[in-house]
Amino acid sequence: MGEEKKSDREHQNIILKDRRKLLITGVHNVESFNEESIVVDTQLGLVVVRGIDMHINKLDVESAALDVEGEIGLIEYLDNTVPQRKGGFFSGLFK
Repeated sequence: MGEEKKSDREHQNIILKDRRKLLITGVHNVESFNEESIVVDTQLGLVVVRGIDMHINKLDVESAALDVEGEIGLIEYLDNTVPQRKGGFFSGLFK
């Protein structure tokens, strides 16, 4: 039963259409935003969206969804759940 609640709570989608329209579900809060950067607190951690001429069309609190338009260049999670590799790409090739 506790496992069911955890999976429901951590439900999130990020949908990017033509690098111009972005929909993020599972949104708790928009931490900051301007035309070049949006920081969003989601159910799975902080998400940073970077681009040009971005604007928020709609933040639907009831469905926890964020609708963004603009030229999207980067979508990144800011958390430490992904293990960091030591060295770069080539260090793995030349062991």
